[in-house]
Amino acid sequence: MFTGLVEEIGKVKSIVGTTKSAKITIEAERILEDIKLGDSISTNGVCLTITAFNHHSFSVDVMPETMRKSNLNYLKLGSYVNLERAMKIGDRFGGHLVSGHIDGVGRIRAFERDDNATWVSIEAPVKVLRYIVNKGSIAIDGISLTVAYIDDELFKISIIPMTKKETTLIKKRVGEQVNIECDMVGKYVEKFISLSEKKRKSAIDMNFLIENGYAD
Repeated sequence: MFTGLVEEIGKVKSIVGTTKSAKITIEAERILEDIKLGDSISTNGVCLTITAFNHHSFSVDVMPETMRKSNLNYLKLGSYVNLERAMKIGDRFGGHLVSGHIDGVGRIRAFERDDNATWVSIEAPVKVLRYIVNKGSIAIDGISLTVAYIDDELFKISIIPMTKKETTLIKKRVGEQVNIECDMVGKYVEKFISLSEKKRKSAIDMNFLIENGYAD
């Protein structure tokens, strides 16, 4: 699990593989202080496993499913990525619960300055927008943010100067893709309601109808 508070911006050092899968090596400093093989690392919001590392970089294997469902497929040599180590029990919890399992990919439509803040408009598929609520939490490329506006096509977030400085979001261009992970609470509620509804329907059988006077 992660918090969505980006610890460091890493830089892609090498990409080895195909358009379907890849081994990506990323230059970093801060997050290398106490990692070990097998640790989880959030890379642009995607939970990946460290397979190798040294004092200056770490490597991860990205499988086809992850390449298809995220923007990692668009990384190039020199690309910058948001990095966060898995959260520790006992640490302060300043963001929100982020699993690193992407719900979909959105596309940046516009940036708009608003004094010291910047509004970012992001188009998203309907299957993703259904889980987004105004003033709710959302992770964009692994950054914990608050939704400030939503309609049938897009949502907006407003970022402060620190977020601009410590993450890659403001460095992106209009039209670029971003990874989106919605607040997991909504997904669990939907699943629970769906299962409850199925259970309720399955309880209506012939005996139920006879007992309640709907059949002879």
